[in-house]
Amino acid sequence: MLEMVTVEPIGVVRSPVKEPRREDWQALESTIVVQDEWAGALDGLEAFSHVFVIYWMHLVSQKLRRTTTHVHPRGDPQNPLQGVFATRSPVRPNPIGLRLVKLLERRGNVLRVRGLDAIDGTPVLDLKPYLAYYDGVPDSTVPDWAQRPAEGDTPPPPEKERGQ
Repeated sequence: MLEMVTVEPIGVVRSPVKEPRREDWQALESTIVVQDEWAGALDGLEAFSHVFVIYWMHLVSQKLRRTTTHVHPRGDPQNPLQGVFATRSPVRPNPIGLRLVKLLERRGNVLRVRGLDAIDGTPVLDLKPYLAYYDGVPDSTVPDWAQRPAEGDTPPPPEKERGQ
């Protein structure tokens, strides 16, 4: 048996979205309020245009997390049944979310971001800057179903100047 792992949130998401939904996250602006004790750890992050947000999908039930091994991606039965590790489904053994977001602004311990697919009150576990030379994968491949936008998704808005 593997050793138990414990994580503690460093902050919380504040969003106009109060209930889970499947689509239309690209244009959504929300904030991440980092605990005061970690505010200094944000120093320098404002120099990056994009940030990975790692968060805990706290509304996924323990029962679903421990019994579901396969899902139809995006909840669409037209997509082939896949193992949960081959999808971005929130239903997984450890409901850890990962999203690359546009960093719009930092003010003290508060980050304003665009594109975060997390609801109001979601615990944030960590933040990491996007590094194109390290994180970009120009020759990556994905299955056909993953190349199609999910029903209801809208394209992201044109990039605005930071802080506006």
